[in-house]
Amino acid sequence: MSVIHWTEAHTARSARWHSESAASLPGRVVVADDRMKAATAHRLACEGTALLWRGDFHNGRQLLRAMGRRIDRKPPRAGDSPAESFHLHRRARSHRARVLGRLLVLLEDDYSLALRRAPDVRQACIEAYGSPHEAMVVSLTELLGVIGAQQWREKGVTVPAVNARIHPHYGVFSPIRGEYVDLVARTPLPASVAHGAGPRTAFDLGTGTGVLAVVLAHRGLDRMVATDINPRALSCARENVHRLKLTERIDVVGPDLFPDGRAHLVVCNPPWLPARPTSAVEQGVYDPDSAMLHGFLDGLASHLEPGGEGWLILSDLAEHLGLRTRGALLTAIRAAGLRVVDKIDTRPRHPRASDRTDPLHAARAAEVTSLWRLAGPTPSGYGPGRRL
Repeated sequence: MSVIHWTEAHTARSARWHSESAASLPGRVVVADDRMKAATAHRLACEGTALLWRGDFHNGRQLLRAMGRRIDRKPPRAGDSPAESFHLHRRARSHRARVLGRLLVLLEDDYSLALRRAPDVRQACIEAYGSPHEAMVVSLTELLGVIGAQQWREKGVTVPAVNARIHPHYGVFSPIRGEYVDLVARTPLPASVAHGAGPRTAFDLGTGTGVLAVVLAHRGLDRMVATDINPRALSCARENVHRLKLTERIDVVGPDLFPDGRAHLVVCNPPWLPARPTSAVEQGVYDPDSAMLHGFLDGLASHLEPGGEGWLILSDLAEHLGLRTRGALLTAIRAAGLRVVDKIDTRPRHPRASDRTDPLHAARAAEVTSLWRLAGPTPSGYGPGRRL
């Protein structure tokens, strides 16, 4: 356990250090309050000094925004290639998160926040961190994320494909980008599912909130097994399945990617960018070395029932950023003993796709999200697949 130390009112104090982004323990901590100027806070944070905020809560948020404006005055330069621009952008975002993450707050042993005008954050922290045991120090940016996550959890995200709300938990990818959900809701089911006899089964790998398993249940499949390696995702999916009264048809299991047995349909929506996440929230976006993608492809053939299909939902943003080529993806598909039956495309609808101020605008504007229908080799061998 990491412990953070500071001096306050001539008294040495300490508390447990917690960081969802695995930020290192601050080496130097000073107490800050409403008298601290943004320029001073920014300079200290850039030098590596952490600031334990003891002033007004809303003033602390304003200070955080002012520090952010100072960081944003120096945007990252454009790279000589899309890949270089992406890495420069990621480096700048990492620097921004690291500097802003040095403004800290103390959560008491019941998760209360002893600051003027502070909201009651106890329930939000319980939902994110579990039951409280002792006082701990977190960054204000992390705490604001925890508060925002609780609001999304309470409100839920409307998913028209199932005519219901899905409630994401902290650290679980939220289905706010609906195009991948719509692809699974509208793609024709394999013949073994649409016309097959007996129970029709499906696996939803990396289920997150459980939304795709719920979509498949609404499409009439008899039994779904949803998996995830993230304990928060498993808890989130189980809660959504229970809320929608689908517990008799959907089992949520972990922490392996594939469950035991075979299915008529195996669906996987892996993180789309082969890069390392810097926080729990980013784990739904970044897949180091495309590990989950390759894990899905390599294990698919041995988990399909005869005539079954694997549905890979994947954006080509990584291709436009120079992080992966289409040839590499097709090679990985063939190396896994799979063939492409079809590919259904859709354009993203999120605001970033049309935001010309985004440093990655060119790649985002060209992005296409696809559902790749994959099958095992034909009985006579690999056989012809769709040429792409």
